[in-house]
Amino acid sequence: MARPYLLLAEDNPDDAELTRRSFRKANTQGDIVVVADGAETLDYLFARGAYADRDPQRLPSLILLDLKLPRVDGLEVLRQVRAAPSTARVPVVILTSSREERDLVRAYELGANSYVCKRIAVGELADAVSHLVRYWMLLNETPQMP
Repeated sequence: MARPYLLLAEDNPDDAELTRRSFRKANTQGDIVVVADGAETLDYLFARGAYADRDPQRLPSLILLDLKLPRVDGLEVLRQVRAAPSTARVPVVILTSSREERDLVRAYELGANSYVCKRIAVGELADAVSHLVRYWMLLNETPQMP
């Protein structure tokens, strides 16, 4: 059986590294895949472009999605993830610096499972990510994908 993994869509290298460290701290016995923009996120999830050889049936246990991504923004990524039967049930946690009410409302309208603002102290953010990963990857039960 393949190890569970987290897909992190994050364009800021410092935030990506903080998330990697928090992921390791959570001790999920899983892996982390990092993509740097929205188009790459969609290519990865739908096994196209540079990821055409990836098994499209092997989906992440959790997607941590920044909203302010280059090329395709996080809200559009979320819309496409929820629209596709193959990815519709994958938990998506928005992890963003945006405190805009319209972003929060739209993310939930599009089917986000959670919304976490990165505008907190680095130590608090690291703890929050560690807790998120533990919850969504170890405790949360999800149905089998279609």
